Amino acid sequence: MQAGSQTITVIGAGLAGALLATLLAQRGWQVEVFEKRGDPRRKGYEGGRSINLALAERGLHGLRQAGLTDEVMAQAVMMRGRMVHPLDGPTQLLRYGKDDSEVIWSVHRGRLNIALLDAAEAVGARLRFDARLEAVDFDARRFTVVDESGERREEHAFSVLLGADGAGSGLRHAMNSVVAINERFEPLGHGYKELEIPPAADGGFRIEPNALHIWPRGGYMCIALPNTEKTFTVTLFLPYEGEAPSFATLPDVGAAHAFFASDFPDALPLIPEFDADWSNNPTSGLGTLYLDAWRLDGRAVLLGDAAHAMVPFHGQGMNCAFEDCLALVRHIENAAGWDEAFAGFEAERRPNAAAIQAMALENYIEMRDRVDDPDFLLQRQLERVLAERHPGLFVPRYSMVSFMRVPYATALERGRTQRALLAESTAGCRNLDEIDLGAADARVRARLTPLPEEA
Repeated sequence: MQAGSQTITVIGAGLAGALLATLLAQRGWQVEVFEKRGDPRRKGYEGGRSINLALAERGLHGLRQAGLTDEVMAQAVMMRGRMVHPLDGPTQLLRYGKDDSEVIWSVHRGRLNIALLDAAEAVGARLRFDARLEAVDFDARRFTVVDESGERREEHAFSVLLGADGAGSGLRHAMNSVVAINERFEPLGHGYKELEIPPAADGGFRIEPNALHIWPRGGYMCIALPNTEKTFTVTLFLPYEGEAPSFATLPDVGAAHAFFASDFPDALPLIPEFDADWSNNPTSGLGTLYLDAWRLDGRAVLLGDAAHAMVPFHGQGMNCAFEDCLALVRHIENAAGWDEAFAGFEAERRPNAAAIQAMALENYIEMRDRVDDPDFLLQRQLERVLAERHPGLFVPRYSMVSFMRVPYATALERGRTQRALLAESTAGCRNLDEIDLGAADARVRARLTPLPEEA
């Protein structure tokens, strides 16, 4: 479709909504955006404390299209890999990729959102804040927004609605009454609480800045991601209920302090405001959102967290949402009408969203249970060897997800084949010298075909 007189209405001015508005306005579309929160550029960012964002190739590709790479990367901190902190023994860096060309980046959600809003406005998108979607009449193509107080209501006409309004999507709620979405939210049963490592006395980082720090404890864990302010955001992931340790067994700050002293003894001294952080920061939930449909013919479509919210353990929520934006714009450009565009977008992205949702859940188990396991570490060593011996044929799943734009569904399928191959090749072995590399090479050639570099 060619940009014309129709106006595209985007619901939600978070990361996905702002990028989507920018991409559409760049292509000549008239775009209006409605956001329930106030303008963060005037009121300050109101997103609250949240898990740091990990920016990878899929997200970077979206920022390149919006012309924002330099601005965002100036505020990003490189993470080369996982710095594993065992309960006993020295720390160990497990690189994500082969060298510093394969890294991910820690970015600040609020600053990124503001940069995207400025970009959207600069190319002509009209932004409306303090305007929460309350109701939609899809037959009449009209919708109602209200302000935070609920006293000011406005009704607007629309041609099409694009729902980028997050896991609590108002547009999804409205669509649910007229189309068989079959919404299912599966809670993880684990929550998270955030703490902070401040800068060192000399103003620098207290621990290695270019890594995602992880304290795996089997069934639960802590992680820490760096910020440009020389701080680290520390996140504890723990079951809500059950025998110790769980949030239920930590009824007060004293119990929490004692828990950290015993289970994370090297982390606790880095958090001088532990008691205040524990008392003041909420315990938040995690889960996965599944839908049977993302669209209502050619009138409305969902994307990002509104369509497929996921747990954060692969760092792909934002990256996947940005990839959604690029795919939706491409389908709009190539289709003859809105129904065709939305149908094509959903057909392409739903299998890939389901794949990264599954990989994010798997990665939680890997991060909390396996990163200090000898069998896992040996498989990681062999994975690197096979990737060097068979470039373009054996590609680690993490690389496919984070450093390439291979479809998530492809990465999931190939990753399972490769993990089975690694398990077979390392069975009964204690180190690389004991592995039959010839047999491993034969398995690679028999089971894998060359991988395209991009989607």
